[in-house]
Amino acid sequence: MRDRYANLARIRSLDPERDHLAIYQTMLRREFCWDLRLGLNLAFNRSFSIPEIAAVHTATGELTRRTRKRIDDTGLLMYEMVLNGFDHPRGRSALRRVNQIHRPYGIGNDHYRYVLGCLVVIPTRWIDRYGWRRTCCHEQRATHTFYRKLGRRMGITDIPETYQEFAAWFDAYDAAQLRPNDDAAAIERATRGLLLGRLPRPLAPIGDALVAALYDDRLRAATRVATPAWPVRAGLHAGLRIRAWLLRRVGRPRTEPLFANGVISTRTYPDGYTIDQLGPADTPTRQRPVDDAATPGGPDPD
Repeated sequence: MRDRYANLARIRSLDPERDHLAIYQTMLRREFCWDLRLGLNLAFNRSFSIPEIAAVHTATGELTRRTRKRIDDTGLLMYEMVLNGFDHPRGRSALRRVNQIHRPYGIGNDHYRYVLGCLVVIPTRWIDRYGWRRTCCHEQRATHTFYRKLGRRMGITDIPETYQEFAAWFDAYDAAQLRPNDDAAAIERATRGLLLGRLPRPLAPIGDALVAALYDDRLRAATRVATPAWPVRAGLHAGLRIRAWLLRRVGRPRTEPLFANGVISTRTYPDGYTIDQLGPADTPTRQRPVDDAATPGGPDPD
């Protein structure tokens, strides 16, 4: 049982500010591989549902007509930055590509900050509820630090200084801005199939209800998804808690980290990819003038 907490002991020996990347990499690649990846999926799903952000995505068609590629590209860019950090050539290239993709759109700083908050808060809360153990303060601080640094490199301003402050800001903004809208509903319908594809085949008949049960009431309302029957919600909750108990009692740390060979495989790129392939083929011109030094999608990393 002592080995089960070996990674946690190592994390607690590190500085969550200086060693934030190593801690976050351990969370993704060794401690919470499935939970953190699912949490990130749910985070992006929620961020796409804010009316103004949803409208941009439906206008481009990237999420509704080229769903698989758009989701794969987003994941690959994120994992490239996590696996390599912002100072590695591949991490720098991924960050530059993220800025290139986002620069043309006139989305306000608060909306960008909300997307960043989704990536910080949603996966952490998922792990705390359904992971084999809760996150420790070092992991929360390291997660916040990683995304704060990402946000600053994207030109996002006024990022809360601590995880707790960011979570409080996120909750208030989410309550005020996440409203029912047709664009979010269209995106949810398009992306739902990707979540359904992760379910075991025996659960396929109730797949739609299980996916809906992953959402909370506010997200279901925003995306116009019906609340599933309570047995489905209760069954999903119980199944996830049983999984967590089994992992805690009989599980062992991974002997080989996720993406051990440095290769991230996706259906879109079965033979590999280059970072400049990720994202829309044609990046539109800016919709309005912006100040690169202080606007999301601003300065490229040099």
